[in-house]
Amino acid sequence: MSSQASPLNTIHRFVPGADSSAPTLLLLHGTGGNEDDLLPIGPMIAPGAALLSPRGKVLENGMPRFFRRFAEGQFDQQDLAFRTEELAEFVRSAAARYGFDPKRLFAVGFSNGANIASSLMLRHPEALAGAILIRGMVPFRPAEPPELAAKPVLLLNGKQDPIAPPAEAEALQSIFREAKAQVQLHWEDGGHGLTQGDLSAARRWFSEQWPKVPVGQTSVGQ
Repeated sequence: MSSQASPLNTIHRFVPGADSSAPTLLLLHGTGGNEDDLLPIGPMIAPGAALLSPRGKVLENGMPRFFRRFAEGQFDQQDLAFRTEELAEFVRSAAARYGFDPKRLFAVGFSNGANIASSLMLRHPEALAGAILIRGMVPFRPAEPPELAAKPVLLLNGKQDPIAPPAEAEALQSIFREAKAQVQLHWEDGGHGLTQGDLSAARRWFSEQWPKVPVGQTSVGQ
């Protein structure tokens, strides 16, 4: 397995799935991470699923991110919109290249990765079947709620998180509810770091959603 570059020159990893009935996971790392960071947790959440993991193309003091920010919690909205479109095109190109069904793609994003996953879902409701958003914040507030048609979304947040405080998680939950997503908010008694409790909750949630994901004509990872 080695890092690949898509037609958009996005460094990424793709790991074919061992279970052709499983959806594909789009893994989106946090600030300072890379395309390898979340690969170990993919099988913990969805055993047998194919994994697609891009590296963020923005550098902040040498640390990869998926979009620019002016300061902690102050996002460059113009860049966020541009990078979200770029990610949507990457997903479409990757689906064609690797042969997975784009209608069976779930995002798993941590921190900055969760924020761009939210942006992708809100701007392109067709791009994802659902999402697990770990320590996410409100990326932007849509002028009008998109139609997410009961798509499942799991928010995993920490009660003592100084970066993505509880009010941000609750606001994000409200935005997804207004968009008619089937959203759940799970609290961990911790801060911004990923915990074993997060992974256990994500695995339980995903096992409940998996049978509901419609099977398309294209097999995952083929």
